[in-house]
Amino acid sequence: MFMRMVYDDKLAQAAYLIGCQKTGEAIVIDPERDVDRYIDLAKQNGLRIVATAETHIHADFVSGSRELAERVGAKVYVSDEGDADWKYQWLDKKVAGGSYDYQLLHDGDTFSVGNIDFQVIHTPGHTPEHIVFLVTDRGGGATEPIGVATGDFVFVGDLGRPDLLESAAGIAGMMEPSARRLYGTLKTLDKIPDYVQVWPAHGAGSACGKALGAVPMSTVGYEKRFNPAIKAASSEQNFVDFILEGQPEPPMYFANMKRDNKIGPPVLGGLPIPPRVTAGALRSLDAKKVAIIDTRPWDDFRKGHIPGSLWMPMGNSFNTFAGSFVRDTDEIFLIIDPAKLEETVRDLVRVGLDHIRGWFDAADIAQYLDPTHQFATLDEASAERAAELVDDAMVKVLDVRRATEFAGGHIDGATNVAHTRLAGRMDEVPTGGKLLVNCKSGVRSACSASFLKRQGFDVVNLKGGIMAWDKAQAQTAKQ
Repeated sequence: MFMRMVYDDKLAQAAYLIGCQKTGEAIVIDPERDVDRYIDLAKQNGLRIVATAETHIHADFVSGSRELAERVGAKVYVSDEGDADWKYQWLDKKVAGGSYDYQLLHDGDTFSVGNIDFQVIHTPGHTPEHIVFLVTDRGGGATEPIGVATGDFVFVGDLGRPDLLESAAGIAGMMEPSARRLYGTLKTLDKIPDYVQVWPAHGAGSACGKALGAVPMSTVGYEKRFNPAIKAASSEQNFVDFILEGQPEPPMYFANMKRDNKIGPPVLGGLPIPPRVTAGALRSLDAKKVAIIDTRPWDDFRKGHIPGSLWMPMGNSFNTFAGSFVRDTDEIFLIIDPAKLEETVRDLVRVGLDHIRGWFDAADIAQYLDPTHQFATLDEASAERAAELVDDAMVKVLDVRRATEFAGGHIDGATNVAHTRLAGRMDEVPTGGKLLVNCKSGVRSACSASFLKRQGFDVVNLKGGIMAWDKAQAQTAKQ
């Protein structure tokens, strides 16, 4: 048996390419949308992808199963365990007409790819239709499973959060019932041998849990002994309280992903290749009607940028920033280092931001300037100056950290709206004066400040964030 985890560091997402080396057939479990990576990896190892499977309708990325079905004719294996709101609706909608080759799965079902067997176990809680796959390498002579692709059920050190149906998808009253259902699902682990490896769909940094470990894989026995969320299941109420407490605010795009992955993601047919645009084309854009994403260093952006553009750094949070501040209907233009273009396009389409209309070389940004087109700037204050601003009754403070971070200490009088939910909670943003925006270190707040300025707010970013603020306050107290 061949098995490789294909990991996306930015979304902390793991897909699994599993192949039978005797027959040359392979399956991808929980693929992302830019499927060329899986196709190439399979070819490099003498395999051909004949199937794709999903553990559930994902919320944090656009699934690649439909893309694989179109590109290589892969058979699709998906859950049929959910109610009417949790059924896949794209299986009979091939681009050229007709239905894909697919099989709807229920608890206890089995299927094979080459000489590898997959057994389905229904594991509701994270979502109603969630399933996992027990994997047995029959071609190697095994009669017991080697691993279980757990999706968003069991992570290393955590369990999949049960609150997303309410906090992301907006289905009121689902949080606690989902947590109780997840508690009941834990009993399924007792039916799986302790030695079976756990192959989760996410690792540390994912918003699909609150305390995911950085170790890529584990075993069922280890997680049963040491996973804090499982250990909290000493009683149902204790588990419910533990699993719901402190979950991070999900990014705005999560609801779109649930929708798209249910009704059917648009088929890319290949990675989009946006054209290079001229400085004249940039000048013709209305930054209130299109999204201009500027990926230059923060200091360069704040000192001079195209009015209305959004600052988003090229790092592990880029997908989350883009998915939180750019609508999936927006036309997107990138100010970017050409060497980073492909990476950025992949990041955007993975969270459903497909309308990438063009890019401009960040090194040539000065070409934008002419007598009628000037740069905008964005104010940033040191902790010392911020303290002076806070003393002004006309200055309001917006803290864009998570609620759990805010509860651990904040600037007096600050309003808290996590940056991942800011675009949907603009009615909570203080108005009537200058707005001082802070986070922990100044990055999330800088991104948020560029978004708020685009909305017409008079904003100041707190340089160094609450860490710099606390340090300055401590020094002042000693004097």
